[in-house]
Amino acid sequence: MTSIGDLCEQKAQWRRKLLDRRGATNGTTRSAEAAALGEAVLRWLDDRPGATVCAYVPVGGEPGSPELLDELRAKGHRVLLPVVVRSSPLDWAAYTGPDSLEPAGYGLLEPSGARLGPEAIGEADAVLVPALAVDRRGVRLGRGAGYYDRSLPMAAPAAALVAVVRDEEFVEELPGEDHDVRVGAVLTPGHGVRALSA
Repeated sequence: MTSIGDLCEQKAQWRRKLLDRRGATNGTTRSAEAAALGEAVLRWLDDRPGATVCAYVPVGGEPGSPELLDELRAKGHRVLLPVVVRSSPLDWAAYTGPDSLEPAGYGLLEPSGARLGPEAIGEADAVLVPALAVDRRGVRLGRGAGYYDRSLPMAAPAAALVAVVRDEEFVEELPGEDHDVRVGAVLTPGHGVRALSA
């Protein structure tokens, strides 16, 4: 049986490897992947008109682009973005355009509008979850702060929880713990949205 200490070390090793790989990815590749991710998620949402989508503003080499937020709104979707609140679950606020973003801690950009509370994630039809990697069972590896693990349990049971990763970050198996909230789908540039089996 793997100890908690061993699992934490395994996760730390994965994080180092994945962050190094992301850091070595050039801008041209990142832009092409962001465009592919945007096209795939918009196509996937075609049969969910007027959906509420919890998304994020990518930073530090995370897959995706801020432009996707505007594309979602242009298609009639409501976009909610996370607001980090210390060691609590994420708060949420509506994205209303690039001018509604302001610098925040951890190098993030957060919406400046009214806070809707952590429970606003329960209004989402889809939650696009940033991840360093996800495996075929839906185990997601984040950066380790636990914000999404504290927030995702508040999503509606029917909401699609979709980890957003690069193609090579969709892996066979990751170390997981009981408190890790599993996602039901993965979005990659090369394969679009794919359902996962728990």
